[in-house]
Amino acid sequence: MPIEINETTKRCTLIADDLNIEGEAAEVQIITDADLRMSIATLAGQRVPITEAEADALTVAGAVDSRRHLKTSEEGSII
Repeated sequence: MPIEINETTKRCTLIADDLNIEGEAAEVQIITDADLRMSIATLAGQRVPITEAEADALTVAGAVDSRRHLKTSEEGSII
């Protein structure tokens, strides 16, 4: 799992191969990467691909949800 969330302090850690960055959940932004076809958590300029369940958990902890839900009617949609 590339994230850890402390429910008490609302701090989270994003984990990747060469990255382990911690911060307030409110400092995390969740975006959609259409090329990767998944959500990305960003913190302090670092990007970590995450599952939708992890994105939902981060938003519950206070992260900013900036995901864009792609639709078949949108030009360039991956659906």
